Amino acid sequence: MPKAEISNRIRRLRFDHDEMTQQELADRVGCTRQTIIAVEAGKYVPSLSLAFQIAKAFGVSVEEVFQYEE
Repeated sequence: MPKAEISNRIRRLRFDHDEMTQQELADRVGCTRQTIIAVEAGKYVPSLSLAFQIAKAFGVSVEEVFQYEE
């Protein structure tokens, strides 16, 4: 069975929101900048609650931030 991948558009969304920094996003969602770096790079899949908080910070749906690909 092939491994499923979860990709994200965090970098693009940060750029589109007045070039928000990783630290600004981390502060808004209550996590560390290192967590945002890892999620953005695809090295870490966030918890469901963090995924919703990230989407809320950008004013979009979770599906607009994260994509599930089999």
